[in-house]
Amino acid sequence: MTSSSLKSLGAKVVLAASSDENHPPENIIDGSTKTFWVSTGMFPQEFIIQFSELTRVSAVTMDSYNVKHLKIEKNTTQNASHFESVVENDFQSTDGHLQSNTLTLNGCSATHLRFIIASGYDHFVSVHRVTVKN
Repeated sequence: MTSSSLKSLGAKVVLAASSDENHPPENIIDGSTKTFWVSTGMFPQEFIIQFSELTRVSAVTMDSYNVKHLKIEKNTTQNASHFESVVENDFQSTDGHLQSNTLTLNGCSATHLRFIIASGYDHFVSVHRVTVKN
């Protein structure tokens, strides 16, 4: 499943640590880099994407702005009560341009992916698009 729109595949953002009515969390999965979710300035920030079924994920690409350190965790149950760490990475500052980072998840299976933005290059970060490859 390589997709520019996780939303069209039935994925949902089921939790976000912050929300702005002009830049809601659902923008993360709409397939566009022109729309985005923006944090409220405190760290850590997180959001959880739920798939419509258990999904194999070999890589995740995240288009973002000002994200410094990201952790991704997975869950394999429908109630999203227990997450396991999958990968974490530092992103480079891009001086006013979108960051596009692909993280390898080694074909893990998940019903939910939790993205934890541990720190940013500024008080606010934005996530424009998340895509997955299986």
